[in-house]
Amino acid sequence: MPLTLYTATTNPGKLRDFSIAATDSGILIQPLPNLHAIPAPEEDQPTFAGNARLKAEYYSRHTSGYVLADDSGLEVVALHGEPGVRSARYAQDANFTAAASSTDERNNLYLLDRMNGIAQRSARYRCVLALARAGKTLFTADGRVEGEILTTPRGHGGFGYDPLFFLPELGATMAEISLEQKHTLSHRGRAFRALLPQLANL
Repeated sequence: MPLTLYTATTNPGKLRDFSIAATDSGILIQPLPNLHAIPAPEEDQPTFAGNARLKAEYYSRHTSGYVLADDSGLEVVALHGEPGVRSARYAQDANFTAAASSTDERNNLYLLDRMNGIAQRSARYRCVLALARAGKTLFTADGRVEGEILTTPRGHGGFGYDPLFFLPELGATMAEISLEQKHTLSHRGRAFRALLPQLANL
């Protein structure tokens, strides 16, 4: 019987990244049953690792199995690591208003506004995974992808900051590359693959 890890997310992009990374590992990735009915914890930790552990431990108290949680986002060097743990709520936190069709687009517009006139564009996507059971973190792992922030968005794939996140070695943004390429490069996929050797101890 394959090892089942329940994920503390309903985000289809994250579920896809984890499932692809788990291919050929003998591990089954499943959303935590009844996740929608469980009140979400307040993600009040200052680091990706802190929030990942908080979520994994919290949701693992709602099942007898293993729970995998992540905290991930964008860190921009010139902005001293912003938006960091607030990546999904970046524009909201700043009360930034702009004509946008989605939260992702509004966050991208706010990032461009913050970086107006800044020449240093280095950034990284980061993901920290935590695996917990019965309220206790068992393992953590880290994954990252280095890139640059463009001055205008490019591409229509992916989500989050992908249209602005440029990969110099490919000459394309995360929103322009194929799903196959993205799964190979994904910070979530890299974090999951870093976690695999630890899972052998379960």
